[in-house]
Amino acid sequence: MDAYQLILASSSPRRQQMLAWGGWKFKVEPVEVDETPLEGEAPGRYVLRLAEAKARAAAAAVKQEGIILAADTTVVDGNTTLGKPASSEEAVSMLRRLRGRDHFVYTAIAVLDTNQQKLITDLCVSRVIMRHYSDDEIDTYVTSGDPFDKAGAYAIQHRQFNPVINFHDCFANVVGLPLCHLVRTLRRLDISPLLDIPLACQENLGYKCAVFHSVLWYDYQPSDPRFEFWH
Repeated sequence: MDAYQLILASSSPRRQQMLAWGGWKFKVEPVEVDETPLEGEAPGRYVLRLAEAKARAAAAAVKQEGIILAADTTVVDGNTTLGKPASSEEAVSMLRRLRGRDHFVYTAIAVLDTNQQKLITDLCVSRVIMRHYSDDEIDTYVTSGDPFDKAGAYAIQHRQFNPVINFHDCFANVVGLPLCHLVRTLRRLDISPLLDIPLACQENLGYKCAVFHSVLWYDYQPSDPRFEFWH
C-alpha cells in the first residue's frame, strides 16, 4: 500500500507538513474531543486515550472506509500535565515553570483501519531541557502568538525564541509527530513511506538523530553505511 491515502485527524500544520515528508498521500479531517485528563491518569494513558478518541471521531465523521491517523501530544512537568495555554497569562506561567529545567513530552499515535476495525497505537517519550530564557524573551514570544496551539506553550523548533538547550530521544516527537514511530505503526498495515524518513526528518528539522535506528532497527543496522552518514 505504498501510495495509500491516509485521513489525518488533525488541523495541525506541523503534522501535515511532517506527514508530507514521507510522501504519504493524505486528506485532513480535524476533530474535537474532550481533552480533560481523568483523575489519576498517567501521561502515557492520557495521550493514548485521546489519540484513539480522535481516530474514532474522525472515522465517524468521514463515514467511509480508510486509514485514520490521529495523534496527541502533551508536556509533563513532574506530576503535572501541561496542555495548550488558554490565555497569555497561562502561556507565561507555563514558560516560567519550565525555564531552566527538564520535562518530558509524550506523543501517542493511533492508526485505525476502518475496513478491518483494527486499531494500532504507539507511544513516544522525549526528555527536554529548557534554557534560562528571560522574562522579556517570554513576553516577546507570547506576544508573537506562537505558543497558543502548542502543549507546554512552546515550539522546540522556533528559531527566534529557541527555548530548548538539549533533548534526549526523538526530536520530531517534541515537534508533534514522531515519524519513525509512525513508520513502524503503519507498516503493521502494510503501508510504507515513499521516502527515507530518518533522512527526510533530519534534513527538514536540521538535527542529527541518535535514536532512529533503535525504532526502525530492522531497516537500519549499525553496519549500514547510511548509519555512518548520519553519525
